[in-house]
Amino acid sequence: MVFQIQRGLFSSEFADYYALLGMPLFSDGKDVRKSYLKIARRLHPDSATLSSSDKQFAEQLLSKLINPAWECLVQEKSKIEYDLLLRLKAKEAAGNPNSTEGLSSIAQALLDSIIDVESEYRALVQSLTAKQFENLSQSEELTAQISELNLVYLVKIEGNWTSGGGGIAMKFTGKPSPAEPEISTAQPSTKPSVVRQSLADPYFNRAEIAFKRQNYPQAVLELRDALKLEPNNGRSHSLLGMVYLEQKQGTMARIHFDKALSLNASDAMALEGKQMLQKMTSKPSTVATAKGSTNAKDGGKSPGMFGGLFGKKK
Repeated sequence: MVFQIQRGLFSSEFADYYALLGMPLFSDGKDVRKSYLKIARRLHPDSATLSSSDKQFAEQLLSKLINPAWECLVQEKSKIEYDLLLRLKAKEAAGNPNSTEGLSSIAQALLDSIIDVESEYRALVQSLTAKQFENLSQSEELTAQISELNLVYLVKIEGNWTSGGGGIAMKFTGKPSPAEPEISTAQPSTKPSVVRQSLADPYFNRAEIAFKRQNYPQAVLELRDALKLEPNNGRSHSLLGMVYLEQKQGTMARIHFDKALSLNASDAMALEGKQMLQKMTSKPSTVATAKGSTNAKDGGKSPGMFGGLFGKKK
């Protein structure tokens, strides 16, 4: 069993990797490594500090949540892309007056603060991360609180919220940088769609690499893990269908293509896979017809069974 957090940045199907690793947003690679090693030592199944009842939960937590977070943030390219998603997340949250409702007391205090937001935010995060994995029964709640702090920090720093009316005014006043398109809060329909990051993404990415390298068993393992986290992850079903298709397992391929299309009827990979599967299943009859036609032209002299029978009637 792993975390099922629906608060802070997690509330909109976004994986808050910084909260999982117990560190402030946009921390550098050195801090990422330091935090990960500390958590990994704590959650490792051989750790003497874990009770027997906690070992299984700690192992799942490490493999399904902490490791994917580490893999994303430790690589420069994926970290840059992820940090960009966070900034887009700030703009999205700033345009939604409900994004900061129902916060924990610690996150609400940061939202209402008018002092040095940066220093207070880091101090509050540090106070939670110091005990985040000491007691695993409290880890989910503490991680959720850290993610709430991350959300508030984003809307105040990246979104440039302004104070007023006895608190924080629900108004986005940020000016886009020259490289970014201006976002009008008056017309929500014109806002660009925000790419969602999910817990299944690292598994899918590794499976995609394995598939391209024709390492199909590894791809299957990664995609099965992805679907354990998100059973309705359509693109994982599509890719798994393709993997089974390459292994000539048509029945399994069809099951996953159908599941993907039930989730998204316009799934391009699933549609392509279904077409390929249909061609494969109809190929034997096509070949037999072609042989019969050829044998007929040869006057029935070819040795094929269908050619011998139908060739003589022509």
